[in-house]
Amino acid sequence: MTSTPNLQDASVVVACDTGGNVAILSSRNAEHGEMFLPGGRRDPGESPEQCARRELREEAGVSAQRWRHLGTYAITLGSDARLSLYLAEGLTIGLQELNDTEADFKLSWWSMADAITAVSEGRFHLPAGPLALLLADRLIKTGT
Repeated sequence: MTSTPNLQDASVVVACDTGGNVAILSSRNAEHGEMFLPGGRRDPGESPEQCARRELREEAGVSAQRWRHLGTYAITLGSDARLSLYLAEGLTIGLQELNDTEADFKLSWWSMADAITAVSEGRFHLPAGPLALLLADRLIKTGT
């Protein structure tokens, strides 16, 4: 197994509104898929949940009252970097706070069912989004 340097801990968020719709981002510059969930790398000294809260606010313009941890996973073999997944509910919608590299991020709201269909069609840019959506869907449906 080879080492994978320069990977940082990150967080990804499934933001679900009271109607069961989830925040989905898209970018013209996505190389391997058209969609992704809000999320990104942790800043120094930031907890995984603090990172999730910040990324959701910056990329989607959304804050949430309730946060549920969906799990923490290795980003890749050979790396100590971890990816923390969250379900955010009780949403308040505001303005996106995009930086220069995020300037073309477009926010849209999809039903959970349509988002899961997009997962099965391979339309997501990164694997963390599909995993987070599947875990959040299960949690919402079963409570576990």
